[in-house]
Amino acid sequence: MAAPARSLVSPTSSPLLERALRDKLAQRSETTGSLGELEPLAVRLGLIQNTLKPRLREPQLVIFAADHGLAVDGIVERRSTREQVAQLLSGQMPAAVFARIQGLDLTVVDAGVAEDLGAHDRLLMRKIAHGTRNARAGPAMSTEGAHAAIRAGMEIGDALRGNAVACAGIGVGSDLSAALVLAQLADVPVRDLLSSGLSSPSLGHLLAVAQGAQARHRGVADPVEVLAAYGGFEMAMMAGLMLVTAGKRHLLLVDGMAACAALMMAARIAPAVTDYCVFCRSHRHEGLDLALHLFQAAALLELGMQSTDGTGSALAWPLVKSAAALLTEVADGQDPGPSRPGGGASVSGGIETIIIGGA
Repeated sequence: MAAPARSLVSPTSSPLLERALRDKLAQRSETTGSLGELEPLAVRLGLIQNTLKPRLREPQLVIFAADHGLAVDGIVERRSTREQVAQLLSGQMPAAVFARIQGLDLTVVDAGVAEDLGAHDRLLMRKIAHGTRNARAGPAMSTEGAHAAIRAGMEIGDALRGNAVACAGIGVGSDLSAALVLAQLADVPVRDLLSSGLSSPSLGHLLAVAQGAQARHRGVADPVEVLAAYGGFEMAMMAGLMLVTAGKRHLLLVDGMAACAALMMAARIAPAVTDYCVFCRSHRHEGLDLALHLFQAAALLELGMQSTDGTGSALAWPLVKSAAALLTEVADGQDPGPSRPGGGASVSGGIETIIIGGA
C-alpha cells in the first residue's frame, strides 16, 4: 500500500492547553476534592477538542459484524454472527439496552456476514463479501477487498452525527483473526493474545490453527497486507472509521480485540490516531490485557463481564460524560471563563480526507 499523501490526523499534544486544563481541575479540587481517574480523562477530552470546555454531542455506538474463514477449522461460538446481529437489532443484548438508556445511537454494520440479512432501520448494509477465506489456506481477503472495506469505513465515519464514536466488532472467528493481526503488527506471541480461559484441548486447537495461519503469512509486514492476510472486513472498516474520526478531532471509544486490531492497523497509517482513544472492555479475555498493554492503556471500567463487544463502551459512556462535565459545568457564581488559554476562541479540527494509496 502506498503511504498516505499526508497525515491528516494531528497529535493532540499542546503543553499550554494541558497545563491550563490541569490548573482548572486543580482549582476545582481545592473545594470538591480530587476525582481520581476522571481528571486525566477530562484532560484528554480537552486536548482532543482543543478547548478548556469539551462538549460531547450525539454519541454513536457502531458495531461491525463479519464472519471469518478460520471458523471452518472448528472454531465454535454459542451464536452465529447472523444471530448476534438479530439479537442486537431486536434489543435482546445488553449492549443494545445500555446504549439506549445511556443515549448512544446504535448502528450495526454488515461488513461481511456470511448470510444475507433482512433490512432494519439500525442496520447498515456495507457487505464486501460473504465472510473472509481461511487464512491457513491463503489471504483472508484480497488487498483490493481490504482497501474497499477501509474506504467503506471512512465513508461511514464521515457521515456519522455527533463528535464521539464507540466502535466494536463481532463475528465468529473475530477474536482469533484479531489476535493474529495484533501479533504480526506488534511482534508478540499469538499465544499471549488468546483467551487462557479455554479448556486445554480448545486452547491447543486454537493455537494450532493460529500457528498454521502464521506459517502461511510469516513474511507479510505492510499493515494493510497483514490485515488482508488474517483479518476481517469488520476490522478494516473500523480502521477506516477511526482514521476519519480522529481526523475530525472526535473521541473514539475502543472496545474489544477486533477494535484493538483495527486501531493497531490505523496507527500504522497515522500514529496520532491513538491520541483520540479511550479504551473499554466487555470481556475478561486475558489476551485483551496484552492488547491494551500494547497501547500502554487500561480499560476505563473493569467489571469482569463476558458480554458482546460494545457493552463496555455503553457502560463507560456516563463516566466519559462526567469527565467532560468537570470542565464544562460551572458551579453557581463561578465565572465561566474562556474556552482557550489566554481567552481565545475554541479551535476544533475540520473534516479532512485521509488518502489511502490505491488498491
